[in-house]
Amino acid sequence: MGRHLPRRLGLAVVLCAVALLAGAFVPRVRSVLGAAPASFQDIEESLTCQCGCGLTVHACNHLQCGSAIPLRQEIRAQMDLGKGREEILAYFKSKYGEKILSSPTTSGFNILAWVTPFFMLAIGGLLVGLTILRWSARSHPAAPTGEAPEIPAPSPYDKILEKELKDFGE
Repeated sequence: MGRHLPRRLGLAVVLCAVALLAGAFVPRVRSVLGAAPASFQDIEESLTCQCGCGLTVHACNHLQCGSAIPLRQEIRAQMDLGKGREEILAYFKSKYGEKILSSPTTSGFNILAWVTPFFMLAIGGLLVGLTILRWSARSHPAAPTGEAPEIPAPSPYDKILEKELKDFGE
């Protein structure tokens, strides 16, 4: 097990790197292949409600919310204009700023928000793996040298203890 662990750790690091790269390129591939038709719920879930609840427009459960209801009307109006999902999200981003989006964009500084958790997870896994390697290396007993282990000379307390035990047993 100990011999293969460094290879497995290396494989895990490579797989994490591939997953990160794949995650970074998926939005670009989607944009090249063409976006799927926008659904109202999908757009609602892509926008954050501005009432302070911290939920998406779709999940905001405040009755008569002063933010979600107008945003839903705006989404419907934009969909009626025939705009696609990306165009509608760009409209809301330009009108309300990037804070309206429920997830950070995959460009510029925001790429750190996507990459950092996986990077930290990989570093944590690497540290755990290295710790396991160290612990497993310590747990192996020393190879026998062929010599008999040296027995320490009995101390005066050992003699007293032996005498007390002998007297106790009688």
